[in-house]
Amino acid sequence: MRALGAVQAQDYAGAKWALAQRTRGATDAVVEREVSEGSILRTHVLRPTWHFVVPHDIRWMLALTAPRVRAAMAYYDRKLELDAGVFRRSNNALTKALTGGKHLTRAELGEVLGRAGVRKASGQRLGHLMSRAELDAVVCSGPRRGKQFTYALLEERVPPAPGLERDAALLELTRRYFSTRGPATGRDFAWWSGLTMSDVKRGMQIAGRKLEHATIDGGHFWFVERSVPKVSHTAHLLPNYDEYFIGYKDRSAITRRLGSAKAVTGGNALIAHVVFVDGQLVGGWKRVFAKQAVVVELELVTRLTAAEWTRVAAAARKFGKFLDMPVTLRG
Repeated sequence: MRALGAVQAQDYAGAKWALAQRTRGATDAVVEREVSEGSILRTHVLRPTWHFVVPHDIRWMLALTAPRVRAAMAYYDRKLELDAGVFRRSNNALTKALTGGKHLTRAELGEVLGRAGVRKASGQRLGHLMSRAELDAVVCSGPRRGKQFTYALLEERVPPAPGLERDAALLELTRRYFSTRGPATGRDFAWWSGLTMSDVKRGMQIAGRKLEHATIDGGHFWFVERSVPKVSHTAHLLPNYDEYFIGYKDRSAITRRLGSAKAVTGGNALIAHVVFVDGQLVGGWKRVFAKQAVVVELELVTRLTAAEWTRVAAAARKFGKFLDMPVTLRG
């Protein structure tokens, strides 16, 4: 998890599956336990959405990227009549309510804010208040209560860790991105990190010779040199915001088989879980839970060979093992 830097966790169930596919033997129950114990945190960072991060990284990563996220949300904050005074009052009330190891749901904290004089602490307005508290390093995820998410005070939930100067933080995020997602472009890194191109160029400049460069189809790509794995045929059922897809602004390299991602995503945002064969997008899939079992329904937009079908079936069985449930494949 730490090597990836951050993993988009907007779809919580999907994000757990994303982590498990990069960890040997991790099941849904194992990842859930890590989240409940606070070994993995879920908070707003990098871009205006949730990400999984590890406790050791949350403070420096917020310090580096939260200003940009706050700026991106400023227009909507103004529309919701949220200003510095409201955020200050809200953060103070949240701190008081959660002090002492308390873990409260968003609805419960909405009631807390209402009693503290923060008006209309519900719906989208409450969402922005809680997101701001995350960006201000006041709160982060607490253990789940059944299927409900809770919040905890970051200072109580996360052990102290050394801070990073800005250049050191830029170098660390740059290294994490290009070592796990490279070859990638500077614009890809800017999209993923939420940083300005000036910051991206600074990070790459600091990294210097730690980054390798290659020109591919006329584009400039960077990566961290590492041992080259043995090439093998693969198939993966990836969640809808998986880093293999969402970690890049330009996704043309993974859509060469289809020519475009529009047949799967609709052309705007990723709206379905995605099927990859040999690194290429071939369609979507969805999970349907039946009694004591899960059905994986494929929505392919290209034909597969018999060998490819066999690999997709193996990927479905892996998903069933992750959930510790029998799986049926349809498509």
